Amino acid sequence: MKQWISDLSGLANLRQVPADIPSPGEDEVLVEIHTVSLNYRDIEVIVDDPCASRSVCIGDYDHHDQISSPSSVVPCSDMVGTVTRIGPSSPHSSRRWNPGDRVMSIFNLTHLTGQITDAHLPSGLGLPLPGVLTEYRCFPAEALVRVPEHVSDEEGSTLPVAVATAWMALNWMRPMGECVKGGGTWVLVQGTGGVSISGLQIAKARGLTAIVTSSSDEKLKRAKDLGADYLINYRSCPNWHEEVLALTSGQGVDIIFEQGGPSTLAKSFACVKWGGLISCIGYLSGKTDSAAEVVNTNVLALRRNVTLKGIWNAPRDRIEEALELYREKEIRPVVDRVFGFEEAKEAFEYVAAGSHFGKVVIKVK
Repeated sequence: MKQWISDLSGLANLRQVPADIPSPGEDEVLVEIHTVSLNYRDIEVIVDDPCASRSVCIGDYDHHDQISSPSSVVPCSDMVGTVTRIGPSSPHSSRRWNPGDRVMSIFNLTHLTGQITDAHLPSGLGLPLPGVLTEYRCFPAEALVRVPEHVSDEEGSTLPVAVATAWMALNWMRPMGECVKGGGTWVLVQGTGGVSISGLQIAKARGLTAIVTSSSDEKLKRAKDLGADYLINYRSCPNWHEEVLALTSGQGVDIIFEQGGPSTLAKSFACVKWGGLISCIGYLSGKTDSAAEVVNTNVLALRRNVTLKGIWNAPRDRIEEALELYREKEIRPVVDRVFGFEEAKEAFEYVAAGSHFGKVVIKVK
């Protein structure tokens, strides 16, 4: 079989290599991979020195002490494929899959329910474990989820990280089965990448009022077509937080998908509702604050009694919960562009450029 590997030094050294098809061990299944979708994390993993490759990505994936970097890795974590072989079962396990079943991966293979902990971090696909940009891979049977029947392989490959993260950004404080719904709830979605567009689709499926920000009027128009209620171009309206307050009659929004980091966080605090939630997902403007005009986060949170929550994907049971809504409402994830398996480098470069709307997919088979 063929697979792509990275030595973590940059896209120029992402290369395709031959490898043996693995055999499933106890309680594992072998999956023939059909499609892989890319996340911003995949760019960070490959580019070890962002200062040397500023045009390729903004940061490197170095903010978890519990995750060690191997000398090389098969990148990517999100895939759809077909079960082809079943490994032997342990005495107390139950069979979850049969050959021919269409499945998708979860990001941390051991994170099945509840709060993620240090113990789960070594099970992350695409770093530190080998990822899914390969023709075949073995997975623990319990670390796979059935793909909704109404979505294509390309659409399904976007679900593991983008939808899981968006779901938790909206619902992490809510018990299973009691996901957020309308009734005057407002959500602000920053940007039009995979997590943000998934958040917009989920929000509209649940009857929420959605505001979307972007620097592109074209992307804002596409967001409008997906149901966005209000649109703000943050380039032409740099004080976008004031516009959010105006739209909400000074009340602010209930939930914010905070993607920008240093350049947006203070403005997010300024336009979130009293007692509202800021879900921290990304740091597209970098990982460190500017020395000028920095107000302590404690003060910002106290101003409106705000909850600031870091969002790390989701356990398997919450992903399955999100997919129930996708099946019920027949939500179709947004795929911006599909690349061939031989075009993996071009796909990474396209994501790194930041011009995509929704998700970028590599077709393996």
